[in-house]
Amino acid sequence: MERKTKKPAPTIAVAMSGGVDSSVAAALLKEKGFEVIGITMNLFSLPKEVCASENLKSCCGWRAQEDAHRVAVALGIPHFVADFRKEFERHVIADFCREYGRGRTPNPCLRCNQFIKFDLLIERAGRLGAERIATGHYARISYSRISGRFLLKKGRDPEKDQSYFLYPLTQDQLSRTLFPVGDFHKKDIRAMAAKFRLPVAQKPESQEICFVPDQNYALFLKDRCPGAFRPGPIVDLDGRVIGEHSGIAHFTVGQRRGMKIAASQPLYVIAVDAGKNTIVAGKNEDLFQSRLEAADVNWIALEKLMEPQTVKAKIRYKHKEARAVISPLDSNKVLVEFDRPQRAVAPGQAVVFYDKDIVVGGGIIEKAGR
Repeated sequence: MERKTKKPAPTIAVAMSGGVDSSVAAALLKEKGFEVIGITMNLFSLPKEVCASENLKSCCGWRAQEDAHRVAVALGIPHFVADFRKEFERHVIADFCREYGRGRTPNPCLRCNQFIKFDLLIERAGRLGAERIATGHYARISYSRISGRFLLKKGRDPEKDQSYFLYPLTQDQLSRTLFPVGDFHKKDIRAMAAKFRLPVAQKPESQEICFVPDQNYALFLKDRCPGAFRPGPIVDLDGRVIGEHSGIAHFTVGQRRGMKIAASQPLYVIAVDAGKNTIVAGKNEDLFQSRLEAADVNWIALEKLMEPQTVKAKIRYKHKEARAVISPLDSNKVLVEFDRPQRAVAPGQAVVFYDKDIVVGGGIIEKAGR
């Protein structure tokens, strides 16, 4: 009788940033019997003196590659480095500078996920023989037999949930992706890192924007977007000039510091008008908006929004979800009307829609109003 040959375990390529989460993701997959390979994406070259700093919390540069390689050696898995610096510059950094020049507040992590991690990385992983990729994101993926669609869900740890950053993922990308740490809390991941004896078990969290290690946006943008640093007027809601700014790149909606205007009560940035090189200032109550329009919408839980639907909407990563009704507009846009006005709705940021723990979809905020 002919014996059946055992089917080889699927190969998974793990995006290894050198951090704790992606390292544990690789360890968990190997423990489950998958063939695992590690890929570290070289996205942006930080100065050597910055990379050498003990306080560096960036996931970019040679230090991250070195940490990822040490983890791969500890796990006994192959490790590769993918050079995506040109693509990262074109899709992420150039857009970051362009958006600030338009007076908007971009979120480069969204662009990186959309164009680099879940596009180029999937393609590169396939060339290395991997059927799927995995990352250290705190989110979950499931498949609905009812809708026939892959669903993106919040991570189990509400403090670490990263589903907000993942709303641009397509059905094809979701079908090829795993989030091994999404079912765990951060403290569990730290404990697992110690159990697996990973050399990065005590490594601190990476910062939000990897290519601006000191969080000094102005210094980073100055040479790349000089037009955003032209002095101009600060006006009140009636258009009266009440001060002068040193460049729109220094300001974002909701900001209080930096205007240097003597007033009877605190003033905040209500709007940034790049066309007129003007900052509009007002009181805190002027920041609250009851509706917004979003463009470039990507739907996950449904194929297309056909009629108004009630959701919970999130206008920033750390923003508390707010009840809203979303209605379809032309050209892949959506109108969002909140039950209660929301503070500091910033064009350029993402608004993401939820149905309990399921991501319905999301888009980029174009404008807000009352």
